[in-house]
Amino acid sequence: MKLLIRDAAKEDLESIARFQENMAWETEKLKLDAKKIRAGIAAVFEDASKGRYFIAEFEGVLAGSLLITYEWSDWRNSWVYWIQSVYVASTFRRKGIYRALYQHAQDLVNQKDDVAGIRLYVERTNKAAQQTYTNLRMDGQHYQLFEWMKS
Repeated sequence: MKLLIRDAAKEDLESIARFQENMAWETEKLKLDAKKIRAGIAAVFEDASKGRYFIAEFEGVLAGSLLITYEWSDWRNSWVYWIQSVYVASTFRRKGIYRALYQHAQDLVNQKDDVAGIRLYVERTNKAAQQTYTNLRMDGQHYQLFEWMKS
């Protein structure tokens, strides 16, 4: 198995956009606005303070992606990385792709003294993803996410 985890490049924008469109549909039956999602992805490439995308290539084929965004924790006097926009193409699932992306994020955290850890949120009904996160020793017991989004 030849698996490569790398920083995403602007040339990956279309693939990331398709991954996000697929993920939104698969998890929430939500159809994303194509123009808006592409502009949102481009904004990350244009402004590194917004986040950082990673790509998983399996034997040379784009198999998945993951976005890290940043939260400042005054309690920890450190950053917390948030994993967002995770997607592994269906033909590549159960091959360790997400595990490798997550391990890459963990490695980044472990290399930095000013980063305390990793968080993510998951759709409440996405039991497969929750099991994956549990298998990676992530703890979903501490906080519950609440949100308000303007319409």
